[in-house]
Amino acid sequence: MGCTSPRSRTPLARPTPGRLSTLRSLISDEQGQQAATRGRLGFVAGVVQRERVPAFERMLWRISRGNVFLRRADLDKPLEDPITGNEIYKTVFVAFFQGEQLKSRIKKVCAGFHASLYPCPPSNTERQDMVKGVRTRLEDLNMVLNQTRDHRQRVLVSVAKELASWSIMVRKMKAIYHTLNLFNMDVTKKCLIGECWVPTADLPNVQKALADGSNACGSSIPSFLNCIETDEEPPTFNRTNRFTRGFQNLIDSYGVASYRECNPALYTIITFPFLFAVMFGDLGHGMIMALFGAWMVIKEVSLSAKKSNNEIWNIFFAGRYIILLMGCFSMYTGIVYNDIFSKSMNIFGSQWFIPYDNDTLVHNAALTLNPRTAYTNTPYFIGIDPVWQTADNKIIFLNSYKMKLSIIFGVVHMIFGVCMSVVNYNFFKRRYSILLEFLPQVVFLCLLFLYMVFMMFYKWVAYSTFSEDQAYSQGCAPSVLILFINMMLFSSNEPEPGCKEFMFEGQGTIQRVFVLVALCCIPVMLLGKPLYLLSASKKKAKEAKPEHSNGTVNQGIEMQEQTDISEQPKPESKAAPSHEDEPFSEIMIHQAIHTIEYVLSTISHTASYLRLWALSLAHAELSEVLWNMVLTFGLKDHGYVGAIKLYVAFCFWALFTLAILVMMEGLSAFLHTLRLHWVEFMSKFYAGLGYIFQPFCFKTILESEDNDD
Repeated sequence: MGCTSPRSRTPLARPTPGRLSTLRSLISDEQGQQAATRGRLGFVAGVVQRERVPAFERMLWRISRGNVFLRRADLDKPLEDPITGNEIYKTVFVAFFQGEQLKSRIKKVCAGFHASLYPCPPSNTERQDMVKGVRTRLEDLNMVLNQTRDHRQRVLVSVAKELASWSIMVRKMKAIYHTLNLFNMDVTKKCLIGECWVPTADLPNVQKALADGSNACGSSIPSFLNCIETDEEPPTFNRTNRFTRGFQNLIDSYGVASYRECNPALYTIITFPFLFAVMFGDLGHGMIMALFGAWMVIKEVSLSAKKSNNEIWNIFFAGRYIILLMGCFSMYTGIVYNDIFSKSMNIFGSQWFIPYDNDTLVHNAALTLNPRTAYTNTPYFIGIDPVWQTADNKIIFLNSYKMKLSIIFGVVHMIFGVCMSVVNYNFFKRRYSILLEFLPQVVFLCLLFLYMVFMMFYKWVAYSTFSEDQAYSQGCAPSVLILFINMMLFSSNEPEPGCKEFMFEGQGTIQRVFVLVALCCIPVMLLGKPLYLLSASKKKAKEAKPEHSNGTVNQGIEMQEQTDISEQPKPESKAAPSHEDEPFSEIMIHQAIHTIEYVLSTISHTASYLRLWALSLAHAELSEVLWNMVLTFGLKDHGYVGAIKLYVAFCFWALFTLAILVMMEGLSAFLHTLRLHWVEFMSKFYAGLGYIFQPFCFKTILESEDNDD
């Protein structure tokens, strides 16, 4: 069949063309994979702030000389800065590069621009798995954050309900510990000792509070209260209520009274609104002011609960009772002046009548009414007769009337202030000042200016149109001002024929005596007190001079127990310096200044009260001008046109009335009244050199802190 050799051999086949191509393809694939491995691009992924992207791109281009390929995309939702809480907009970037050296440079640039780098797998499958894992962790974190946010919200809501009470408790504790820091430890260091001022009427309340506090805390050492004697002047405490607090604030604005000094706030409750009403006398305007004050008084509980930061409103509300009384008194003086919005009221019928016929009235623009034939000799029931509203000489009559009233009220007010100084002299144990200061002061004031007031009343009573004696008729009535000037200058005027120079017999002699006595009061005011204090100091020094002796055992060496060096010295007294301890020259200078000031002030202060007349006349005339030039504009026409004009004119008239006559004129009269009390009235007896008593009160502390906030 065939023959075989003992040793089998496999012959090498000669490669065919198809096998050769397959081998070449395998070799080329292996070389391509190696080349691809050598040319693969690396990448770095991360986020950077959006505003830093342009600079970041330029830096990557410069370090790589353009061999970095950067792709970026902006994030739609802003991220929250965990430190500041601000929103930050960032951009996602991927930087492709080649080579490890370039990779380290890119990472340094990312660190310099505060870019956050994140790992990213090279294969798609791994990237998908990482995305799923990141989403799962984000959902878990969102759930934890939501639960934390809900828990925080519940905690904050519960805290918000108690925050107000906690804030009050913290403020109270702070105030208590601040006050306790002012206390001192006793010798045994088991209790605290503090010195304070307490009103005498509140001592039982303080003792009860100390006992209740000791029982509440279970202290073995009871708390007690001892009254100690001190030379320090106590603070001034005036117990007020809602009604009197406003008037007391007016006085304290000038100066706080010294301890137990006469407090003028009690008398200011009546005198202040009355003097204001003399200047603001109008029934209509006073009614507007009274209604505004009554509204604030009626609604004071609800209005005080609303904390307002408007300073003007707080001032008005604090003086609501003052405004109410000023409005009520202005209504009264408006009735006396018979003035309501510059018009008069004819309620009780005029006591004047017209004796002329119709033809005379038609052909004469103005006629003079003779009191003998046109007056019933019966005064109007109250106030001024309404016939003066139509008189051409109304201003002349009101000038004389209101000027005399202002002088009368001013002199009485000043005499009352001088008399109040007796209370201070008596309490401060300076009774010698009653004879050496008060008596010459009141005599000087009464003999000159109270006498002038007496002449006004005597002139009103003695002189009349219906008098049968020509010397006491209307035409012979002398001028009070001329008589007063002649009295001070010791001169006289020649009267008209049939008239007398003086009002009564012996008036000239009485006036000379009054002036001489008043002049003699000046040296008493100037030298009386200094000479008395000089003699009293010499007598006191003579009595205190020690008699001759051989000395004592101590020989001037003080034997005192050693005291604790930690003991604090007592505060210096805040009492006003007493003139009694000063040298005679200082006392003389002070008394000379006081005397000159008083003598000159009696003249200037009396003239200062003429502001009552000036402001009253100005208020009345301004009200009349506003009526005639504004409201009368709508009363001239009839029909629909007149109604429209009246509507517009009334709006302007009401606006000007409230803005000018009520607010501006009211504020002006208020300031002038305040000046009359501070300067003309209180300077006669009030020093105001004390300091206010500030008790420990939680309400005051909390209100002051709220105002500061």
